[in-house]
Amino acid sequence: MKKRLLLSLALTALPLFATAQQLTISAAASLTDAFKEIAPRFEAAKPGATLRFNFAASGVLLQQIAQGAPVDVFASADQETMNRGADQKLIATPTRRDFAANSLVLITPAQAAPTVATLADLSKAEVRRIAVGKVASVPVGRYTQQALEATQQWTPLQPKIVFADNVRQVLDYVSRGEVEAGFVYRTDAELLKDKVRIAMTVGGHSPVTYPIAVVADSKQAALAQDFVAFLAGAQAQAILAKYGFGKP
Repeated sequence: MKKRLLLSLALTALPLFATAQQLTISAAASLTDAFKEIAPRFEAAKPGATLRFNFAASGVLLQQIAQGAPVDVFASADQETMNRGADQKLIATPTRRDFAANSLVLITPAQAAPTVATLADLSKAEVRRIAVGKVASVPVGRYTQQALEATQQWTPLQPKIVFADNVRQVLDYVSRGEVEAGFVYRTDAELLKDKVRIAMTVGGHSPVTYPIAVVADSKQAALAQDFVAFLAGAQAQAILAKYGFGKP
């Protein structure tokens, strides 16, 4: 009798475990705060679903996926990285869509920083170190390179550049006063308004748009597609706007 009762309870619990689904999302570091706030809204709309995030530089995330990391959704901070994912057949191309936009800004420490108001000011002697994302793997680094090349400053400024692993590391370097200037997204700068100052919005680069797609080897393809679609909805877009992201 006791065995039958235990078996009955076990069978009753099975549907709960069967419906539980974990979705692993690899997303650009600049999306950290917005995605963490979006997560409980999506989970509430999809009972049994839980989201697990991996935030890093877009290029690093794509490399992880290429090496077989079990990822369901990939969100990049640039089109180039997602294009590489498509070329390598790492994403389900029909699911790809743009969901947000951003802008590149030049920031300095809020306190005791040299006066920097233009890109030309970066050549001043008092600007000794400039934080930039690694060009090979960090989209904000590529946007920065494009902007500085447009003004013929990329090569002359090389001795001053300190390369960072992702955009949040650039923000940390500037906020702690370890460098005199750095290039980040506006959304990142807004998070530490008491520690960094936006010197200018930077042009001369390709548009900063964020694409997302279901990973080709996802074991939760349907749920992954649901998350991609959810980002286009009113709830998610309102949260993205709250953190300073624009429409794609």
